[in-house]
Amino acid sequence: MSQNPSTAAVAGAKPQLSFWQIWNMCFGFLGIQFGFALQNANVSRIFQTLGAEIDDIPVLWVAAPLTGLLVQPLIGYFSDRTWTGFGRRRPFLLAGAILSSIAILFMPHSPTLWIAAGMLWVMDASINVSMEPFRALVGDMLPQKQRSFGYALQSFFIGVSSVVASAMPWMLANWFDVSNTAPEGVVPDSVRISFYVGGIGFLLAVLWSVFRTREYSPEQQAAFEAAESPELQEQAQEAEQDHSAGYRKIGGAMLLVGTAFAAFVWQQGLDQQLYILAGLIAGLGVMQLLALVSRAKSGGDKGMLEEIVSNLYAMPDAMKRLAWVQFFSWFALFAMWIYTTAAVTSFHFGTSEVTSQAYNDGADWVGILFATYNGFAALAALLIPVMARSLGMRLSHSLNLALGGLGLLSFLFIRDPQWLLLPMLGVGFAWASILSLPYAMLSTHVSTRKMGVMMGIFNGFIVIPQLLAASVLGFVLRTFFDNEAIYALVLGGASWLLAAVCALRVSEPKAAETDGDLAQAEG
Repeated sequence: MSQNPSTAAVAGAKPQLSFWQIWNMCFGFLGIQFGFALQNANVSRIFQTLGAEIDDIPVLWVAAPLTGLLVQPLIGYFSDRTWTGFGRRRPFLLAGAILSSIAILFMPHSPTLWIAAGMLWVMDASINVSMEPFRALVGDMLPQKQRSFGYALQSFFIGVSSVVASAMPWMLANWFDVSNTAPEGVVPDSVRISFYVGGIGFLLAVLWSVFRTREYSPEQQAAFEAAESPELQEQAQEAEQDHSAGYRKIGGAMLLVGTAFAAFVWQQGLDQQLYILAGLIAGLGVMQLLALVSRAKSGGDKGMLEEIVSNLYAMPDAMKRLAWVQFFSWFALFAMWIYTTAAVTSFHFGTSEVTSQAYNDGADWVGILFATYNGFAALAALLIPVMARSLGMRLSHSLNLALGGLGLLSFLFIRDPQWLLLPMLGVGFAWASILSLPYAMLSTHVSTRKMGVMMGIFNGFIVIPQLLAASVLGFVLRTFFDNEAIYALVLGGASWLLAAVCALRVSEPKAAETDGDLAQAEG
């Protein structure tokens, strides 16, 4: 039976948790990623089945990142300020799991394209309610020496569950003779059953972590932080700077630029997807101006919106540099998730006809490719703590991102679908690294009192590139690449290489903070 952290002594540094305590705490990510993997591998297929054209797909995917941009900072803000008999983060984990499971079960039964797009929105919002507190929970519960292992273990669960989730339609079709084709406008049985399994698995895995983990009280957290990292305690207690002048100046400029760009797109008759980019710029400006209004009405007291915006302005230097790494990393991932099905079916299987056997064989093969890179990611997650100790987090992350970039670029030169399994090795290392090392580096620069809201803000630098990809990739492909989806993967590969360069600029945590993660977790 694992130790209950709530009984730990308040004085002294935060206790190291055993391997099984960390295992139980992170196990819920097995379910969360099962839902995300089903979404990533099959939603484009569902959209195309319900009649979406290839250049409509990025817009339909906008729901997912936009939801994360809105939901994660809010959940982080509220969970930072929540303490109940059930804990700080766990109420949000449980609520998100229930809502997510319902949405996942309904998704393959969407009768029309726009209902499917709406269900993607609901599903992604619910998953984000659970996911953000899981990230913050590792920072809450683990001392700095164990955090890279904690996030790597989350990556391991993500890889394992994604292997099963991504390959499930293929396995059902090839091992259990479940049909992977259906009449026009109907989702195949292999996909529907996969979503049933995913919805149930999501709920059960999160319930395991919720009921097998106990959280430290706010008083214990404050005492641990004072003993372990006095500079972070000082950061949490120091007087907040007044950023209201920036809200007015920068927010007003962004609103003006976004509005002007939208007018230009309308006047020139440009691709309507560019309105997403204009709306993103204007929306970020409006958010800052609303924070300014809120501050004026409250007489200088911070409300929820200004708390989030002020922390955006007050990001530590390391977080600002990591933001660029995340930007280019997630632009590549979103390009891959949106366009791999279209790229492989058209470029490697030679068809875009969604009712054909060749198309559905190609779509199933994409599931295998996604399962393969997630399988490699599960293995890479075991190696990443060792790499971080030997090479440092910064260099390790850069190397892994470069491997992913070369893997995506190679899709243009490999014509045999079977050989596409090879570049998935590089993609897997990049994916595992993205899911662990940036969070481990960030957590050493952020107070646990703000861990939730800062992790939520950090998620914005995952979401913004996804919205950018949704707004410009379709336009770029039509304008420069004759609508050939394979070139979206090429652009994604180049973006990962840029991320690898940016990673070298991030400050390295102290060696003492990363030494012995794995060994001490097993102790």
